[in-house]
Amino acid sequence: MKETTRKDHSARILQVLLYVQTHLDEALDLEALARKAYYSPYHFHRIFSSLVGESLKEHIRRLRLERAALQLIRTDRPVTSIAFQAGYETHEAFTRAFKRHFELAPKPYREENRLPAMPPTPSGVHFDPDRNLTGFQVQRIGRPMEVRVEHLPEREVAFVRHTGPYSEVSGAWQKLMAWLASKGVIFHLQGTLAVVYDDPTITASEHIRYDACALLAQVPEGEGEFGRQTIAAGRYAIGTHVGPYEELGQSYSWLSGPWLLESGEMPADRPPLEVYLNDPRMTPPEKLRTEIHFALED
Repeated sequence: MKETTRKDHSARILQVLLYVQTHLDEALDLEALARKAYYSPYHFHRIFSSLVGESLKEHIRRLRLERAALQLIRTDRPVTSIAFQAGYETHEAFTRAFKRHFELAPKPYREENRLPAMPPTPSGVHFDPDRNLTGFQVQRIGRPMEVRVEHLPEREVAFVRHTGPYSEVSGAWQKLMAWLASKGVIFHLQGTLAVVYDDPTITASEHIRYDACALLAQVPEGEGEFGRQTIAAGRYAIGTHVGPYEELGQSYSWLSGPWLLESGEMPADRPPLEVYLNDPRMTPPEKLRTEIHFALED
């Protein structure tokens, strides 16, 4: 069963890669492709990026540029027409992107009149007009760490939601702790964690949702922006990230890529949790310890 599931992750991503190859003129939005891979959008994006080595957006942009390069050599279509098909509204924007990728502007590239040498990519996947894609080089990116799987009980927490960049979540924690102090329960604090709803590589920073949560023996009734919520019971892959919070993405990449692939587990459609094991006000960034709880199917 585990081996079957391991292969299934690769097969699902390959299915998406094949679909992208043959539908480059469509919108190719994240939600639709996630449905084709049978993942939630959140998990799909992390799994795709971890296994392919580039984000979905980067992958689509690169394939459209590679197709444009072939069109410059094999057809006499105007550059503006090729640029528009590649998703660029102006000749100038296309030229900048093309030169950045191929180190040559479209016009001199066409004048060389030779088949393009595609810059290397980790997955080995390039635009293939003959649609012969049969596989890809699975990546092992991220920060390796030891991972254990546990079934955790249901937990009730007090929380306040932060909407905005992760770099500004400290304000939510200050508000939550002040409110708990006003309720006379802060000395009963058993731990802190966060519910992390959004991936900063796909969600605009001003729309990121983050719940700062406090574990307490008795959670006070909510009021105003402060509330109570229940963290669902279930199976979680748990790994400890050591280092600055700004580098947590590397550990997420390991969990949702190499570890998930090798474990044979399937992600559950629940947001991950971050459990903070020490206080950033008293701990150097390189010694901060954060448990990532990555939800798994039962």
